[in-house]
Amino acid sequence: KAVIILPTYNEKGNIDRLIPILEKEIFPEIKNYDMSILVVDDSSPDGTGEIVRGFMKKWKNISLLESKDKDGLGAAYVRGMTYAVEKLQADVLFEMDADLSHDPAKIPSFLQKIDEGYDMVNSTRYSAGGSIPNNWGIERKAYSVIGNLIVRSVLMRFAIHDWTGGYRAIKKEVFLKVKPELTSFKGYTFQVAFLHKALQRHYKVAEVPIHFTDRTQGKSKIASGEYIYDLMRYVIVSRIIELKRFIKFLIVGGTGFITQVVIQELTIRAGFTHTLASVFGSSLHSHDVNALAQSIGVGFGAEAAILSNFLYNNFF
Repeated sequence: KAVIILPTYNEKGNIDRLIPILEKEIFPEIKNYDMSILVVDDSSPDGTGEIVRGFMKKWKNISLLESKDKDGLGAAYVRGMTYAVEKLQADVLFEMDADLSHDPAKIPSFLQKIDEGYDMVNSTRYSAGGSIPNNWGIERKAYSVIGNLIVRSVLMRFAIHDWTGGYRAIKKEVFLKVKPELTSFKGYTFQVAFLHKALQRHYKVAEVPIHFTDRTQGKSKIASGEYIYDLMRYVIVSRIIELKRFIKFLIVGGTGFITQVVIQELTIRAGFTHTLASVFGSSLHSHDVNALAQSIGVGFGAEAAILSNFLYNNFF
């Protein structure tokens, strides 16, 4: 069973067009999945919920989950996916915008990838076969293109071309595994965090190219300044955490090296050369005495480095 989850806030004009397209044109072409729609509405004052309730009388595979609070996109998806799994017995969860910017005709392509064994299927606007609207302004194009490039570069995950898209198919197992780490992401950073955490767990992710279409009704809910700040904070902190083990190795190894050099030099400079010369007298040449003192210094330094590495490794 596959559930299309549509988060909405003031999408009356769009949901009125999208649901009939899904029910009449898309779902009848899909034979191996039981298709359902779940609208997650944050108490839209424009009457979005009333439109959905009207459709529920006509099509029994439509559900409406309403919230009194406007918690943001991420919270709406977590709430919707949880409901879809627990109440609707969903096996596959779809993320999809309700404003018709995501082509519903691509749904079968997502399901085909799931059938091929992928755990998550991500839409992409930035690889062969994908595109963004030509009428986007320079600022919006820059936000989207540069934002994706920054995410790919900082996280060092170049195989994924589109990190900020919101059109996906996800196996329920992926969501249930990652869910505990998603509850803190209320806004649009949820999209990047969800995909990143799925990749960290080595789930198989495929991409489906899409032609992104700009909405014709209503207004976008994204707040650019807040989104950029949250996004940059997430990718930078996440990358530091990923590199933590490597950084610890650098600290341990670097500290051990410095300890060895310092102890070695201090040992040699502490008068070992003169002490050895007085002990062995004339039985050793001066260069032999210096070599022996050097060896003893290296030994002390090495032992100090071993002890340092042991203590720091246990500390970490």
